Amino acid sequence: MLTRFNIGIFFLLSFLPIKTLASTAAIAVPDKYAAQVATTILRDGGNAVDVAVAVAFSLSVTYPEAGNIGGGGFMATFMNGEAAFLDFREQAPTGATRNMFLDDDGNFVQRRSLVGGLASGVPGTVKGLHTSHQKYGILPWSRILSPAIRLAREGFIVEKSLAQFVKRRADIIAGETNFSKYFGHAQPGILFKQPELANTLSQIAVRPNDFYKGSIAEKIVSQMNRSGGLITLEDLANYSAVWREPIKIKWRDMLLVTAPPPSSGGIALVQLLKMWDLAKNKNELAPLNSPEHIHLMAEISKRVFADRAEFLGDPDFVDNRVTELLDDNYLTKRVASISRTKISPSTTTQAGLEPIDTTHFSIIDHQGNAVSVTYTLNWDFGSGVVVEGAGFLLNNEMDDFAAKPGVPNKFGVVGNEKNAIEPRKRMLSSMTPTILLKDDEPALVIGSPGGSTIFTSIFQAMINIYDFGLPLQAAINFTRFHHQLPETHVIRHDQRQVNKDTLAELTHLGYTLRKNSWGDLGDLQAASLIAGKVSAAADNRGRGIAKIIPDRNDESISSITR
Repeated sequence: MLTRFNIGIFFLLSFLPIKTLASTAAIAVPDKYAAQVATTILRDGGNAVDVAVAVAFSLSVTYPEAGNIGGGGFMATFMNGEAAFLDFREQAPTGATRNMFLDDDGNFVQRRSLVGGLASGVPGTVKGLHTSHQKYGILPWSRILSPAIRLAREGFIVEKSLAQFVKRRADIIAGETNFSKYFGHAQPGILFKQPELANTLSQIAVRPNDFYKGSIAEKIVSQMNRSGGLITLEDLANYSAVWREPIKIKWRDMLLVTAPPPSSGGIALVQLLKMWDLAKNKNELAPLNSPEHIHLMAEISKRVFADRAEFLGDPDFVDNRVTELLDDNYLTKRVASISRTKISPSTTTQAGLEPIDTTHFSIIDHQGNAVSVTYTLNWDFGSGVVVEGAGFLLNNEMDDFAAKPGVPNKFGVVGNEKNAIEPRKRMLSSMTPTILLKDDEPALVIGSPGGSTIFTSIFQAMINIYDFGLPLQAAINFTRFHHQLPETHVIRHDQRQVNKDTLAELTHLGYTLRKNSWGDLGDLQAASLIAGKVSAAADNRGRGIAKIIPDRNDESISSITR
């Protein structure tokens, strides 16, 4: 999961005057079309969930590398004073088998888990969005889908970056799927229309369950038959989105609300934050992104990824031992083995108790409600398979299972039997939609794409804000680093240049620094509400937009777009 979708804001929107909760809303979304849709829905009186649903459907049109109705994801909400979490992650089809991606010699054939029909899990996005709207939405469902339908039917102008992503993907999977038939004519500066998708969205606007039990479901299954996939009508009919208890942890003077399993991200983020507080020099912090700072983050990250590989999976199938993994005494023991001057050997970072194309958006509405959504097709444009007659892409989330224990997936992440393929099981994810509450206000609504780099990106942004005092925009723009097992001596960084002295010192410590192989690390979208004052920021690594939106009855504050 790794999309880049935000146009950077180089300044914080902190000059806005303090207003009541009903004066301003904040959005940070992946592209300008989603920003226009969000503004319209807010102006029409929609709340944060209405906006999130409308944005998600619009991104399925204008952001096809990750926006989707053929994938799945997670939603963290703070609505009417209640924190909740919705799991609409994809599931393995009932016909999936433990060794379905292994050859006759037992070797993992990753291409099968990434390209073509076999790579797809049962989609959850439509069910998840409808389920969230049924609980919290206030505008009519059909009204919320109307902007996406119009974008699909009337078309939108393709940006250069999208055209580049399309060409790259088409070249990689040339002749293997029907991808180029549908997206090959998406050229920069050209109006791109998707009539089949427009018809599908129009049908969902009237009968959302048709995706799972009607003619849309039948089209999905027909495509599976043509593409060698496993999803059946029974799989679709039996799929459900699940309200789960979010991870809620006190962190400093705030309440952190984040993703529970089947996401590994929430547990990982809490471990990172807690171990950071335990390990850092409280009297004198090492300078931001100094060799000492980066080394400490790497040492903490090692231990987090060891626990992820050992313990985590779908909570409906395995015991994730969440309480133990987040226990202060356990994390104190983990920190005790960290050396400030040496790289820990793998023997001391093993579990102590026993991807890539994704998109994220953050919303705060005029009533102070907040929604944080991360959803995905996994890799760029998912499996590359388009459902003929329906016009949407299917995911390749089956690669997020541990197809073979100990063998890395596309993101270099390893796992064990807890994340092995089983029918109707949800694959482990790193998606980490997060809300940080202070005094019953969403002090920070944040998330990112980036596969296994999601939670390390969010962690670094939070530390930049709360330890180094950076304003929101600067905090998410700052150069980021990533370290994970099994690469015990490799630190990856985004596409920016690293200071030569920092590079030399880390090399002396024994690290190898590499630019991240799939591009920038994460692409954060964040919004904040503190004492009635709102801020929003979109990562300058992508093509996204952050806006402050005044109430429709208060024109004294102008919106800000980038």
